[in-house]
Amino acid sequence: MDSITVKLTIEAGGAEISRAVRKGTTIESLVNEYRSRLVYRVMGAFVDNREKELTYVIEKDCSVTFLDLRNNFADRMYQRSLMLLYLKAVYDVLGEADTDILNSLNRGLFTRINTPEPVTDEQITAIEARMWELGDRNLPIKRTLVSREQLLEQAGAYLTPKRKELLLSAPDVHYIALYEIDGFSNYFYGRMVPSTGYLRWFELHRYENGILLRYPHPMYPDRLPPYINDEKLFKAFDEGWNIADAFGLSFAADLNKAIVKGETNGIITLSERLHAGGISKIADTIAQTNRRVVLIAGPSSSGKTTFAKRLIARLEENGVSSLYLGTDDYFVERKDSPRDEKGEYNYEGVDAIDVGLFNNNINLLLSGAETDLPTYDFIAGEKRFGERISRLDPGQVIVIEGIHALNADMTRQIAAGEKFRVYISPLSQLNLDDHNRIPTTDVRLLRRIIRDARTRGTGAAGTIKSWPKVRRGEDINIFPYSADADVFFNSSLIYELAIIKPFAEKALREVDSANPAYSDAERLLDFLAFFEAAESADAVPANSILREFIGSDADG
Repeated sequence: MDSITVKLTIEAGGAEISRAVRKGTTIESLVNEYRSRLVYRVMGAFVDNREKELTYVIEKDCSVTFLDLRNNFADRMYQRSLMLLYLKAVYDVLGEADTDILNSLNRGLFTRINTPEPVTDEQITAIEARMWELGDRNLPIKRTLVSREQLLEQAGAYLTPKRKELLLSAPDVHYIALYEIDGFSNYFYGRMVPSTGYLRWFELHRYENGILLRYPHPMYPDRLPPYINDEKLFKAFDEGWNIADAFGLSFAADLNKAIVKGETNGIITLSERLHAGGISKIADTIAQTNRRVVLIAGPSSSGKTTFAKRLIARLEENGVSSLYLGTDDYFVERKDSPRDEKGEYNYEGVDAIDVGLFNNNINLLLSGAETDLPTYDFIAGEKRFGERISRLDPGQVIVIEGIHALNADMTRQIAAGEKFRVYISPLSQLNLDDHNRIPTTDVRLLRRIIRDARTRGTGAAGTIKSWPKVRRGEDINIFPYSADADVFFNSSLIYELAIIKPFAEKALREVDSANPAYSDAERLLDFLAFFEAAESADAVPANSILREFIGSDADG
């Protein structure tokens, strides 16, 4: 058998090994050779910057990088495979029950099993036990690639009405991967692990009116993460689902059909009215509480800046004037900035902020004293003073936006009774179908790709490359404090993927296949193929959160 050369990367950032392997070698067999040198179990691989399953057969010289659960691709592989195992176990215990996989929640997935009678605790226990049994048998997860036309001709139970509608409404989708465990078939839009034996960390338990399926997190790749009960986040999602159901826009096919019918402008108007109503409600609450420090935080590309401006405008309508502050002006001098493990400046942590000066300034303002607010010079890497001498008028509030705004350490010297906390994130109420959700993370990444290309001259490859670092910072500095918010604002817009599709596709298609970002770009393009593009962005209002990303002259 012919010999070929593989450049192998075992650990991210580790040394590369160039070696000869036999043509026809699978990635899984390579992983087994190096198992003693691996910190965590490998779930997938990059082959020449393309995401591949461990069953992939190597036929030519290539570069291979092993991926464990610390990598987002491997994390998604694990989640998809676990969902398939869960659906198989539900089928074995309850038969052909209608099951919805809705969204991430409490470091897991929130699901609903729709049966005539509510699912009992005993049945949930039986489903989990069946999952473990199937895992212990290490059954192969078989993959078959079928064309869209072939799939539509099949009558398998996996082709639910919503899935059929999606395939009929998405002509840009040409092939679908069908996966099978022990005779049970289903399909997901992404790759999976080779067998059920890889799925060794999970648990099920009842949560509200559904079932929570928990799994490892990239920060905890070999165990379940600490449980966090995000009651407010669930409430925000629940409100979003109810709105989507009320307007018949729960799935991508619903949006696609509306776009084809020429109903885009109506959906835009409806979505923007919901946003305006939510902002008005928050402004009314702030006015009633008489709290003077409004703190706004959320992950990257949530629309914090536009939200803050619209909130200020609404407060003005209520007779409450505002002073706006951004925490970015309180960075420590660059020479004093902390560095990460690679020796690079780390601007994500709260220790990159001059917390003492920030608290002193806020308390001076609250006391009515004249205060010299800094302006951070990002080129020089230092704060400038004397340019913003400010005083807080009686009844005026301070609106503060920044990634650490909800971290108690950031405002530790400010009286608790003065603080009103707002958490903002695009919690998508739209899913591809009943088993394939749209991750909030992907919506935010697409938003950021478009904005970076438009405002910073950064290509999609650069944004994708920096995204894992952004996400790690969010896991440490933002998400743990979301439950402390007084209110949640869902900045998702039902129509937005139809609007941003052309802008995102243009940026993503510029990523070269030799670039490490190519696999992510390819994945996002495959995802966008399920959506119809809106003909124009003209109907998007000038003050829409979406304008923060597509710009005011999106069509020009």
